[in-house]
Amino acid sequence: QVRLVESGGGLVQAGGSLRLSCVVSGRPASNYAMGWFRQAPGKEREFVAAISWRRESTYYADSVKGRFTISRDNARNTAYLRMDSLKPEDTAVYHCAADYFGGGAGWHFDNKGEYEYWGQGIQVTVSS
Repeated sequence: QVRLVESGGGLVQAGGSLRLSCVVSGRPASNYAMGWFRQAPGKEREFVAAISWRRESTYYADSVKGRFTISRDNARNTAYLRMDSLKPEDTAVYHCAADYFGGGAGWHFDNKGEYEYWGQGIQVTVSS
């Protein structure tokens, strides 16, 4: 069984930065593509960013492109989401997710159904 645990959330002013971490346990993180999704109150869970299992490709939602960076350190079984130039509309609960050998031409990286494992989520609040 794979377990994902997020950390690094909190309260930050608009324009500030945060780095979220997602530690993978139970199986080697190197076999999984990793994604970040977020859910604001009253809204659907939406795609934020993803990185394929071989790390050759990264993907971003248009709303965060140029401000957020996804990365991974397989030696530490950890995925990261660096968030810069944060805006109040980035306020949400952020979830990391893992997809076994996700990647390649047919991978629907922005589809929640592609991911087998999910973290509990962590709150990010951006004040104006």
